[in-house]
Amino acid sequence: MHSLTIPAILSPVRELRSAARELLLESDVAAKVDGTHALSDGWLQNQLSLDIQMVFAADVLKPGRPEKPLLVPPREVKHRSMVTVEGRAALIHALAHIEFNAINLALDVIWRFEGMPEHYYADWLHVAAEEALHFSLLEKHLQSLGFAYGDFHAHNSLWDMAERTAADLLARIALVPRTLEARGLDATPAVRAKLAQAGDHAAAAILDVILRDEVGHVATGNRWFGWLCNVRGLEPVAAYADLALRFHAPVLRGPFNLEARRAAGFSEQELALLSNQP
Repeated sequence: MHSLTIPAILSPVRELRSAARELLLESDVAAKVDGTHALSDGWLQNQLSLDIQMVFAADVLKPGRPEKPLLVPPREVKHRSMVTVEGRAALIHALAHIEFNAINLALDVIWRFEGMPEHYYADWLHVAAEEALHFSLLEKHLQSLGFAYGDFHAHNSLWDMAERTAADLLARIALVPRTLEARGLDATPAVRAKLAQAGDHAAAAILDVILRDEVGHVATGNRWFGWLCNVRGLEPVAAYADLALRFHAPVLRGPFNLEARRAAGFSEQELALLSNQP
């Protein structure tokens, strides 16, 4: 278990959403990762309270992050050959950066949106802890290749969408877990195959863990999207189409991992719409 008594990580805060906000602002990578595990453990051990009605000043849009990696536009992130150690390290670094962003996304969706059922906050805390595990697995493997997190440039597309949807939980759930993170379900098998073909079976095994867990994370997004649509009297497929248009979501391109998407709770109607795209 991870201690909840590490001052640099959690200070004396014992309310879940307040602590999640503190961790979001933490710029030290190890402190954020360890603190997220500590927060999850503390919740499971009933050491934390939860104030679902607490309203915070909506002044936090940028999460805490280290000086490196340098963030650049997606087109400026170089793609390297899998036949070199540096090329594989660059890919592992890109995946680690996605997982680091995913920790922040889960922490943000806990503190930012009040008034949800307790299980909502517990669900996203569980997601945050698993994203922290994924980051740690990738970071350790990156180090085994002779590199560190921050050695390559990265982009910030995931967090850009978080900023655009900061005022509407329905949009956040629709366009981050159900869109951007669901794209990982589609992309991961091909990435895993490339790494395995290059002989990096340790990295391939890590991606097996990540894909398994990410199915659950997207399922969490689907579950709460459906709950919110029901509360607001919205038809989910039509609501998603409207949100994707209004918030300029990326156009989804195949191939799609229909098996994983089905396991993550996408409806047959949604899968049919994906399959029929040009």
